[in-house]
Amino acid sequence: MAKGKGSDQGAKQNTDGIGGKITPREEDYPQWYQDVIREGELAETAKVVKGCMVIKPHGYAIWEKIQRDLDARFKETGHRNAYFPLLIPQSFITKEAEHVEGFAPELAVVTHAGGEALEEPYVIRPTSETIIGHYFAKWISSHRDLPLLINQWANVMRWEKRTRMFLRTTEFLWQEGHTAHSTHEEARAEVERMLNVYGDFAEQVMAMPVIRGVKTESEKFAGALSSLCIEAPMQDGKALQAGTSHDLGQNFGRAFDVQFQSEEGKLDYVWQTSWGVSTRLVGGLIMTHSDDAGLVLPPRVAPIHAVIVPIWRKAHERDAVFEACARIKASLDEIDLSQPRSRYRDFVEVVVDDRPIRPGAKFYEWERRGVPVRIEVGPKDIAKGQVCVRMRVDTAAGTGKEFIPEADFIAGFRGRLDLYQAELLRIARERMETQTVTLDTWDEFLAAFAGDASVFAWCHWDGTAETEAAIKEQTKATIRCVPLPGQGPAPEPGKCILTGKPSPQRVLIAKAY
Repeated sequence: MAKGKGSDQGAKQNTDGIGGKITPREEDYPQWYQDVIREGELAETAKVVKGCMVIKPHGYAIWEKIQRDLDARFKETGHRNAYFPLLIPQSFITKEAEHVEGFAPELAVVTHAGGEALEEPYVIRPTSETIIGHYFAKWISSHRDLPLLINQWANVMRWEKRTRMFLRTTEFLWQEGHTAHSTHEEARAEVERMLNVYGDFAEQVMAMPVIRGVKTESEKFAGALSSLCIEAPMQDGKALQAGTSHDLGQNFGRAFDVQFQSEEGKLDYVWQTSWGVSTRLVGGLIMTHSDDAGLVLPPRVAPIHAVIVPIWRKAHERDAVFEACARIKASLDEIDLSQPRSRYRDFVEVVVDDRPIRPGAKFYEWERRGVPVRIEVGPKDIAKGQVCVRMRVDTAAGTGKEFIPEADFIAGFRGRLDLYQAELLRIARERMETQTVTLDTWDEFLAAFAGDASVFAWCHWDGTAETEAAIKEQTKATIRCVPLPGQGPAPEPGKCILTGKPSPQRVLIAKAY
């Protein structure tokens, strides 16, 4: 397959004549990120459409793995998929005052269609609380209709001035859950349950450690009573908001007159939730695990688990080598990687790279695409009944080239992938620990966030929006969340990092994507 050369600044042809340069992380982290995306064949900027991207097959295959696992988790918790219109009447957006104020700068509006001006403009979906609220009002009339648990896989559009592939684009892909309940207690339990679904997925599948917490009033979702989130540390010390779950209270129920008759025969407004993750998870994967050689993928989200590279020098060796490669592939193809209680089967995906190019060029390409395991098969290996194995990253799952009997390798392949998955999470957690600090003075804080630097900082805050804004203005660091129990330091009173006023507990502060 041909390698995309791209046109990013700093890209250049290497001595093998394939791919381009990956800028070292320490030299230019943002450029490194763009280079890994380009060299991993994940996506490219859609220059003909402002702020958008084209997700290439390899990048989209990662999103499909994310989507499939999450979808199974949603269905396990009783949610059903539905789909709602992309175009939302502008009047719907204005029904919830805080919601429209929060989204107004990001809205894209359709004013003409069919060659004529529309009687009422449409807003291209930035999120679907409003239009789903409209239909909830049609579908719900009694407590017997509750809870209503809906999920939607869709695209949304939010007009962004500064974009970065996967992390912040004008159009992106996501899922958005929307539920309606008869009591606030039930809705609140749903908000926490779905946050834990996201947190477990991030750590179990993406091997990405997260902090679970509550957003501040200034950072919560527009129109919500409160918002919960998972915050993930990236390799540069910045935080990525990787998922959110919102307690909408009765705000949208009142705005769209979503009422139900209770068991006592009284009318009341439903209590709603919404929660979502997006393709920014792919960006999170890149920045959690990848290195200066390119993309690194945990096996549970890797579209390809292993690549087999046949190696021969003489023509008469070719058939035997290809036959051995086909045999090994057939054996690996039968290995089931499904997780316990999974609603779908997940088998090993293997590619035999039989292209007529040098083995070194193949190694280089598959390394940059993040394939966890590389298998080399040559005449000497066949004679010895072995395979030559190389893991994408040196861990306890494998270090350097290993020569393993073929039968033993196949029998231990799933265990090898499981260990590699666990090792990537361990490495990410160790990095998170080194990036996490406890700060008590403003001078310490300024030093930790000087220039473009960032850490995960546990600090006291006086709880006011004014202090929160002042911290952000002076350092570009923001309060990422107030940790949920067990997610941060034990609550203890202290003094605000900036004002010195009383604070009941420490909060997580970092610069963020």
